[in-house]
Amino acid sequence: MLLASLNPAAVAAGADLDDAIRIDGVSLSRSDLVGAATSVAERVAGAARVAVLAWPTASTVLALAGCLIAGVPAVPVPADVGAAERRHILTDSGAQAWLGEQPDDSEGLGHIPVRLHARSWHRYAEPPADAPALIIYTSGTTGPPKGVVVSRRAIAADIDMLAQAWEWTADDTLVHGLPLYHVHGLVLGLLGSLRIGNRFIHTGKPKPAAYAEAVAEQGGTLLFGVPTVWSRIVDDGDAARALSAARLLVSGSAPLPVPVFDGLARLSGHQPVERYGSTESLITLSTLAAGERRAGWVGLPLTGVRTRLVDESGEEIAHDGETIGRLHVQSPTLFDGYLNRPDATAEVLAADGWYRTGDVAVIDDGGMHRIVGRESVDLIKTGGFRVGAGEIETVLLGHPGVAEAAVIGAPDDDLGQKIVAFVVGDAAPDELADYVAQQLSVHKRPRTVRVVDSLPRNAMGKVLKKELVQWV
Repeated sequence: MLLASLNPAAVAAGADLDDAIRIDGVSLSRSDLVGAATSVAERVAGAARVAVLAWPTASTVLALAGCLIAGVPAVPVPADVGAAERRHILTDSGAQAWLGEQPDDSEGLGHIPVRLHARSWHRYAEPPADAPALIIYTSGTTGPPKGVVVSRRAIAADIDMLAQAWEWTADDTLVHGLPLYHVHGLVLGLLGSLRIGNRFIHTGKPKPAAYAEAVAEQGGTLLFGVPTVWSRIVDDGDAARALSAARLLVSGSAPLPVPVFDGLARLSGHQPVERYGSTESLITLSTLAAGERRAGWVGLPLTGVRTRLVDESGEEIAHDGETIGRLHVQSPTLFDGYLNRPDATAEVLAADGWYRTGDVAVIDDGGMHRIVGRESVDLIKTGGFRVGAGEIETVLLGHPGVAEAAVIGAPDDDLGQKIVAFVVGDAAPDELADYVAQQLSVHKRPRTVRVVDSLPRNAMGKVLKKELVQWV
């Protein structure tokens, strides 16, 4: 059963929690979740797909749980998405109605309300494991967003693999303030909690004080955040120290800067767990609760996952901790394809089951992975050298005059690409270029350093490097 903690028989036998879910000022017991989500299931049963406007509310939780109980694929729609992108998601997905909350412009779709106090105790048979559970749309950085079809089997496998890696149990209280339309906040945070049976607290906005309060006053043990969240917590100081009572801090969705890793370790006493994945693969790599955690490295393959590095010709390359290659993944958590896009699916999902992630990485002789970045923007070919942007960013972030850094390769007639660094801070550009040359090889020295007020980021904190290329 995908949502194992919502087993009606177990709840009836006493496996209830008065506050299994706390979100947007509402607390739901496990019996509330079973009864209200089953009521939602009765209203949507038989639908092909429904759209869920994914505000962090109790209505959204029940809408998503109700779809999974009924076996109806849900299409989480970002609550703050623009009208054109929302229209594309609805049209491409074929969603038949809004379930729960709806936007001011419903795009002509009908509306199925979610009633928090409605209850049903109808028993639904568990849908087939290979049935689609979610259609999650990509961020659309390389074109219109694509609908990633994720099966029930993939979600269950990923949660179970992470439970093993993070020693995650029903005794935990999971805390985060992330969106409920991406893998991190939705699949790991919410659906993970509904499968494992731990308490789940959504803080609303991911403010440092809210995380600190959730640990100090509500017993938070397992905390999820993106690097921007952790950076703000480190800057707060008091909030970081308040996290000492937690069990595990988990960072993902973007690279965690080494100074933030070090700051969390110093102030909270916890080295954060870092992990790696994508919408298409879910989470496939992670450092372990009981293993080594190394700043800048995202860990080992989870149980059942295989990885390889290949060069431009497809030949496998050395796992020496230095040689950069294209990262391919085999995993029981892989997606079933892009909705309506067999061409795009074939480009990344090979017939032999290997998923071409589009990321470049290095692997050391112990199997630890470091993600260099996206092949399209983070692998810089300059003067005959292959340089990873992330390595330069890490060095720049170690300079006391740099708060944020992003490095790209810009077209250059002589070098092929030249290294360009964008930094937020008060250090002089020439000083930073020389600093990199002193710490790394001379050929990794940025040819241009631009000091900017801020870096363009998406909702998950990832720097939009394709936008930075346009700034050059």
